[in-house]
Amino acid sequence: MSETRLKILDTAERLFSEQGYAPVSLRHITAAAGVNLAAIHYHFGSKEELLYELVMRKAAPVNEERLATLQRLREAAGANPLALEDLLEAFLLPAIHTAENSPAFAKLMGRLYGEGLMQEVARKHFGPAAERFLAEMRRTLPDLAEDELSWRLHFMLGAMAYTLAISPLGLLGRTGPESPSRVARRIVAFLSGGFRAPVAAREKVEVSE
Repeated sequence: MSETRLKILDTAERLFSEQGYAPVSLRHITAAAGVNLAAIHYHFGSKEELLYELVMRKAAPVNEERLATLQRLREAAGANPLALEDLLEAFLLPAIHTAENSPAFAKLMGRLYGEGLMQEVARKHFGPAAERFLAEMRRTLPDLAEDELSWRLHFMLGAMAYTLAISPLGLLGRTGPESPSRVARRIVAFLSGGFRAPVAAREKVEVSE
C-alpha cells in the first residue's frame, strides 16, 4: 500500500472517529493528511469508497477470524447445535480484539451506528459472515420466532457497538482496563441471558375511534 493511500486512510479513520462521518468533508481529510484532493479521488474515487476501504481493512481480518472459529466449533459439535455462549464469543471476541488494538476504529464503528449508517456498513462488510452466524443462531435457538430473534440480534449489535465505542470503566469512574477475553466473558454472560429470556407478552393496542 502506498504511503499516500495509508496516510489518507489513517487520517480519515481518526477524523471520522472523532467527529463522525457526516461532518467530515474530503477537504478536511486532505488538509489534515497534507495531501491534495486529487489524491483522494485517485486512490478512492469518493468519500463513500474511502469509508468502504477504511472499514474493509479492519473488517476483513475480523470476518476471517469469526468464520475460522465458527468452522472449528461446527466440526467439534458434529450434528449438534452450538452452545450459545460459544457462538456469541466467536462473534464478539474478534471485534473486541480489534477494538483494543485500534481504538479509533472502534469509536468510528460506534459513531456509524449512532449516525444510522451501520446497517449499510454491516451489509457491505459483514454480510456473508453474519449469514453464517445467523444460521447457527437459528439452530441454537429453534424456539425463537424469526422476528423475536431479529430483535435480540438487533439488541446484541447495539450492545456490542456501545461496548466497543465507550469504555464502561470510564463511565463508572473506575480505572484499569480489562483484557479483551474478560470483556468478552462479561458481554457474553449478559447477552446469553437476553437470548434465553422468555418472550415478552404482546400487549393489546386499543384503537380509539
